Amino acid sequence: MDATDRDDERTYRVVVNHEEQYSIWPADMEMPHGWADAGFGGAKAACLEHVAEVWTDMRPLSVRRAMEEDAAR
Repeated sequence: MDATDRDDERTYRVVVNHEEQYSIWPADMEMPHGWADAGFGGAKAACLEHVAEVWTDMRPLSVRRAMEEDAAR
């Protein structure tokens, strides 16, 4: 995290899309289309830490499902 990030005092929220991919978004801005509130908010660093904890598999949901179907065959 660089100095600009450390000086960022805005509140963020963690957001997630239909593919279970995570990001952060300023809490005072309208939610971007296609994203939903993931139930965590706070300082930028805290939100990024949360994303690192919960988003352990970077593959989109559709890819994970397709791989599971292939493995089941």
